[in-house]
Amino acid sequence: MNARQAGFSMIEVLVTIAILMIGLLGLAALQTNATVAEMEAYQRSQALVLVQDMADRISANKANADSYKGVDIGLTVANCAALTGAALDVCEWGNKLAGAAEVTGSGGKTGAMIGARGCVTEPTPNYYMVTIAWQGFSAVGTATPGATCGLGAYGTGQRRTVSIVVRVGLLGTAT
Repeated sequence: MNARQAGFSMIEVLVTIAILMIGLLGLAALQTNATVAEMEAYQRSQALVLVQDMADRISANKANADSYKGVDIGLTVANCAALTGAALDVCEWGNKLAGAAEVTGSGGKTGAMIGARGCVTEPTPNYYMVTIAWQGFSAVGTATPGATCGLGAYGTGQRRTVSIVVRVGLLGTAT
């Protein structure tokens, strides 16, 4: 009778180990999902800071607001040393989008979102839409953004965008 009880205890230990393994695998999956969500949130916060940066630059230079318009800004790092005014603003903003703010030891640009690009359009007169598009990590549970910036540049369901509208009043009128 003692031999049967010893075998039964071994089965209990094996079942307990199997349950613990399943639980630990679940925790590992949770950690992986949390890491992806953290990176998505970080990229979104970076995009919000940069979209507000360009909106502020346009608001500060309303007389030259048309000079800010463009699409696919920030795909490469440019030398802004010889530029002034709106051209300097667009060049500096593009460099921020390309990740020039943070450089790795090997020279890689890591300071921005993945594949970030900016667009400044004028959908209606005196209203400028500043949009940043970038590539997200997962297509699961995401809606298609309404903005067209970066359309077709990223995988299906992986395009992320943030936009802000800047109203520029006509010269000589109240804004």
